[in-house]
Amino acid sequence: MAKRFAVVGGGWAGFSAAVELARSGHQVAIFEAARALGGRARRVEFDGRTLDNGQHILLGAYRETLRLMRLVGVDLDAAILTLPLQMRYPAGDAGMDFVAPRLPAPFHVGIALLRARGLSREDKLALARFSTTARWMGWQLHTDCTVSELLERFDQTPRLVQLMWRPLCLAALNTAPERASAQVFLAVLRDSLGARRAASDMLLPRADLSALFPDAAAAWLRSKGHSVHIGAQVSAMHAAAPHAESAPWTLETRGAAPHHCDGVVLAASPLASAALLAPHGAAAELAAQLNAFAPEPITTCYLQYAPGTRLATPFHALVDDPANERWAQFVFDRGQLDARQAGLFAVVISAASAAAALPQEALAQALARQLATDLARPELAAPSWSKVITEKRATFACTPALARPDNVTPLAGLVLAGDYTRGDYPATLEMAVRSGRAAAQALARAAQ
Repeated sequence: MAKRFAVVGGGWAGFSAAVELARSGHQVAIFEAARALGGRARRVEFDGRTLDNGQHILLGAYRETLRLMRLVGVDLDAAILTLPLQMRYPAGDAGMDFVAPRLPAPFHVGIALLRARGLSREDKLALARFSTTARWMGWQLHTDCTVSELLERFDQTPRLVQLMWRPLCLAALNTAPERASAQVFLAVLRDSLGARRAASDMLLPRADLSALFPDAAAAWLRSKGHSVHIGAQVSAMHAAAPHAESAPWTLETRGAAPHHCDGVVLAASPLASAALLAPHGAAAELAAQLNAFAPEPITTCYLQYAPGTRLATPFHALVDDPANERWAQFVFDRGQLDARQAGLFAVVISAASAAAALPQEALAQALARQLATDLARPELAAPSWSKVITEKRATFACTPALARPDNVTPLAGLVLAGDYTRGDYPATLEMAVRSGRAAAQALARAAQ
């Protein structure tokens, strides 16, 4: 029997849940407080420019994300630039060039390692030893530890840590290796480096993050008679009394009539979800758990240069050194992804607490100087325009043995969806999408 469900939050987890519920024959209504869909991965507008609130890389291993994008009609060839696994630094003494050929796994990694420039024989042997041992272990640890402790245990060289493992850990977990969960890091490596060759591909969005999936999902849902409410903040949720004839849940939204439904997917941020759960005594412990998550910021600085300004590749890795005001870990040439953004570079700082504390203009100038030095191009020190965007709660700190909540909650008819819920992955788009699907399936089962 078809039920009426509400989804609180129009991010990637919320739309994943909504699409799954709709495909199961249920009626769905989505409520998003912001004016742009996408949650913590969305489109923003500044000075007439359409930007993202943070530059993202997807992986070929994101099978659920790619499946859902296809399902709602996204043309992946047009929306995404697919590149082989790579870690490419600008030429110079500190540089490294690691690019996987399009060969079956695991030969693509082996050949890339043999061909890699900027790594010594000792570095290459250490990387091969890490990969071989991790496979033998099944990518599992008996007891979680930090990524730094894992790398030390595997005798990884300082240069390999600096140029390969540290930037990969920051990009995937948005947590410094000294604090990051080794088990979660291994799960990401298992499904990329340790899987089929295409799983290790690096996917760069050509479209903005709202258009990449949430906008298309909203259009797909509306075309099938479901509703998507934008700028509709849910201020309270009320559960019906046991055995009441009315619907079991009522949502209060500012400026709109109450919404009655048979169940709720709570797909807001941990902080917003905790606030909605707090009035419900049975969920007090869960609300406290969500409030205890430590947030980690990501900063993206956009630098505009003359339209003909380009990088040698769509993106470069950079060596960060905060003590010397070298904050950036990656730079992306947006013009190679979208011709309308020619000359626009996106510079990314993961685990950006220290950098985000600086005045925006000072940080933009420091990043421009870093690009000019690392790329040996003095003209990059003087962009014509800049914008610093910091998503203060981009992810949670993905620390060892972190307790993450299940999708099912103590409240009947209410489930959680979000990249912070229990799963193998860190706070990524794929984890958000997987959690949305799991939450929808749990809610539909309970409703029957």
